[in-house]
Amino acid sequence: MNLVAISANARPNVGKKANKATRREGLVPCVIYGGKEVLTFSGRALDFRDLVYTPEFKLAEITLGGTTYKCILKEIQFHPVTDEIMHIDFLQLVEGKPLKVMIPLRFRGTAPGVKEGGSLNQKVRRVKIKTMPKDLVPELFVDISKLKLNESVRVQDIEVTENMEIMTSMMIPVATVETPRALRSAEDEELEGEEGEEGEGTEGEEGAAAEGGEEKKEG
Repeated sequence: MNLVAISANARPNVGKKANKATRREGLVPCVIYGGKEVLTFSGRALDFRDLVYTPEFKLAEITLGGTTYKCILKEIQFHPVTDEIMHIDFLQLVEGKPLKVMIPLRFRGTAPGVKEGGSLNQKVRRVKIKTMPKDLVPELFVDISKLKLNESVRVQDIEVTENMEIMTSMMIPVATVETPRALRSAEDEELEGEEGEEGEGTEGEEGAAAEGGEEKKEG
């Protein structure tokens, strides 16, 4: 599990005015909850970069007043215009206490449908699970090695341990191998050509039968 170490300063004053004052100093107001007490602190935006601007799931080790707290990033508020980080909520990991968290989803194997010209469309990139802190993983996997054209894998196909509970509906598709438009057009043209050939053969047989019938009648 990847860890991001953050050294922070306690922030005794809370509220909108205190938060504004913190931001004027170039710092980000933050809070840690989920433990015995709620902790407020501040840190440099640069220190949160590897935790915020990444598709990976990482844990934060926040050192505050000589004590280190292991946390997960729970919620971020961005400025609507500048996209600067305005506030961050962290959830403290407490052994024996379950938590709900979004984990990135990855693929195992190569889909046969892709080799046939199909396009793999990932519909779900993160999955919500409930588990204990000791059972947290950086990513989840789903096997697509048997996925053919126009087939899907669903939430129920995701690999999880017995200590994990998926909080998403099991029937939701997470990935589908779709047939590209060009490939569909080629298949349609080929099918139309086969139907045309069958139609011509039938018409010829009927014509021959009609001619044979007329000759017999004249005889």
